[in-house]
Amino acid sequence: MIEVVGIEDAGWASVPAREQDLVCRSRHLVGGARHLALVPEIEGQIRTPWPTPMRAQLPALFEQIGTEGVVVLASGDPLRSGVASTLIDLFGRETVRVHPSLSSETLARARMGWPAEETTVVTLVGRSVDRLRRHLDPRARLVVLCSDGSTPAEVAALLVQEGCGSSRLTAWWHLGGPKEGSRSGAARDWEVEPTPDLVVLAVEVDDLAAARSSSGPAPGRPEEAFDHDGQITKRDVRASALAHLRPTPGATLWDLGAGSGAVAIEWALAARCARAVALERDPGRAARIRANAARLGVPREVEVVEADHGALSPEGASVLDALPDPDAVFVGGGLTSELADLAWGRLRPGGRLVAHAVTLSAESVLVAAHQRHGGHLTRLSVEHATPLGPHLSWTPARAIVQWSAQKPAPPHEQGMS
Repeated sequence: MIEVVGIEDAGWASVPAREQDLVCRSRHLVGGARHLALVPEIEGQIRTPWPTPMRAQLPALFEQIGTEGVVVLASGDPLRSGVASTLIDLFGRETVRVHPSLSSETLARARMGWPAEETTVVTLVGRSVDRLRRHLDPRARLVVLCSDGSTPAEVAALLVQEGCGSSRLTAWWHLGGPKEGSRSGAARDWEVEPTPDLVVLAVEVDDLAAARSSSGPAPGRPEEAFDHDGQITKRDVRASALAHLRPTPGATLWDLGAGSGAVAIEWALAARCARAVALERDPGRAARIRANAARLGVPREVEVVEADHGALSPEGASVLDALPDPDAVFVGGGLTSELADLAWGRLRPGGRLVAHAVTLSAESVLVAAHQRHGGHLTRLSVEHATPLGPHLSWTPARAIVQWSAQKPAPPHEQGMS
C-alpha cells in the first residue's frame, strides 16, 4: 500500500499525530524536495525526490522501491490536481491510501468567505489558461489553482480579452504558512509582475460576462461564437440535436464530419468531464475546430481526428476502430447506411444517435435507418425575419430532417417492473 500524506504550507507541525507517526515509521519517503525538507531527519529512512519527467518515470521508480512501507508526501489534498490521482491512475485504487490535509482551495474560500456550493474550482496546473473561458459567467466565483506566479497575470489578460476587465482578482500565496500573502485588484489593472509560485487565485467575474456570445451552459450558441467557413450546424438545429443527444458527465461523443466543431464543443461544454472526438477530413477545418475548442474553453475535452471521407465508409472503418466506444454519435450530413449501422453497433447501450439530412437522397438513408433501428424522424423548419425593402419578411432556411434514436439496453440490464 502506498500511503499519500498531504502537508500544508504551515509545515510539519500542522500534520496530525497519526500521519506524523506514519511518516516517521516509513522505510522510504518520496516527494518533492520542498516537502521532504519539511520532515525531520529519521535514521535509516531512505528519501527519494520525484523523478523527471515524473509521470513517465513513476512505474520504474515504484518497481525499484516497491510499495511496502512507502509514504508519499504531497501538498494539501493530494486528490486535487495532485500526485494521488496519478498514482491511482497508474497502480489502481486498491494500492493507494490518501491522507489529505486542508487544500489550498479550501483555505482560499475561507479567506474569501465563499461557500463551497457557490464556488467553482478550476485547475490550470499544467494546463492552458484557455480552460478558464468556459467558466466566465456573470457573477461566477472561481478558485483557480495556478501553475506558478505568472498565472494570475495570464488570467487577468484573458479576462480583459473576454470583456470582463472589471472582474475582481485576489491572489493568495503560501496559504496557511508563515509567508502567507495576497494581492487584489481589477483584471484590467492587474500588475504584470509575478506573484510567489505557490499561489491560488480567487476570481469574481463581473456582470459584463453576460455580453459574451458563449456565456451560459445552454446549447445553441450563435454562429458568431465559432470561427467557420459556412460548414456549421445552425444554432436552432444544433440546440435540437444536443437536446436529443443529452450530454452527461464523463460521456463521449463522436461528431462525424465535424465542420466547425460546434456540436462537439457544445457537447463538451454542457456536462462536467464530457469529451468529444471530432472527425474532420479537411485540414483547414480541423485546425479551426482546435482553435474554436481552445477559445471556448475545452481544448483538452475535444479531440480532433483528421481523416478523409473514406473514414466514414466501411473501407475507412479502421479509423473508427481506434476510437473509444461512444455514448452518443452525431452526423451532421453524409450519413450512409453502412455508417449508420457501424455507428449503431459501436454505440454503448442506452446511447443516442442523431443524424441530419437536407437532400432527398440523404433523407431516404435516414428513413431506412429509422426502419431498422427505430427512434424518431423530425422535420425542422426555421424562418428568420429579414429586411424586405422598408419592411421585415420571413425568410425560411433550408429544412432539416433529423433522425434521433436511443440504443436499448440488453434485456438483462433493463429495469424490472
